[in-house]
Amino acid sequence: MSSDDGYSTDEHRPLAGYLIITAVHLAIAGGGLGMARRRDELPERLAAGDLALGAVATYTLSKLLAHSSVASPLRAPFTRFVGVAGPAELDEEVRGRGLRKAVGELLTCPFCLSHWIATAFAFGLVFSPRATRFAASVLTVEAAAEQLQLLAARHDEP
Repeated sequence: MSSDDGYSTDEHRPLAGYLIITAVHLAIAGGGLGMARRRDELPERLAAGDLALGAVATYTLSKLLAHSSVASPLRAPFTRFVGVAGPAELDEEVRGRGLRKAVGELLTCPFCLSHWIATAFAFGLVFSPRATRFAASVLTVEAAAEQLQLLAARHDEP
C-alpha cells in the first residue's frame, strides 16, 4: 500500500516525497532563523525596496529554473522533454515515482520554487545584503529586458 492510497483515485501523488521536500525546506529555514537569532542579526523588518526587488528577482529566477533551456540539465534527471512551450521556455513532463517525481514537480513549478528562492533571498538579506541586492538587481534587470524583448517580438509580428 503506497502512502497515497485513498488520497487520489486516478494518479500517483508522491506524498512521502512532498513531505521530505517540505521537511528539508523547514529545516533550512529554521536553521537560518536560529543562526540569525543567535548572531542577533534578525532585522525588525525588511525594507519595502528590498521586498519589491526580492519579488521580481524571485519571480525571474523561479521562471528561469523551471522553464529555461539553459536550466534543463538540472531538471533532466526528473523530467522528459516534450517540446518548446514559448519564447525561451521548454515543455517538460515529470517522470518517475516517489521522491524523484516530487523533486521533478518542484523543479518544473515556478510557484513551488519561489518558496525556496524567497527563503534564500530573505536570508541573503540578513547574512550578505550587498551581494544579495546585487544578484537580485541582475535578475530584476533581466526581467525588464525579457518584457522588452517580448514587446519587440510582438511589434515585429506580421
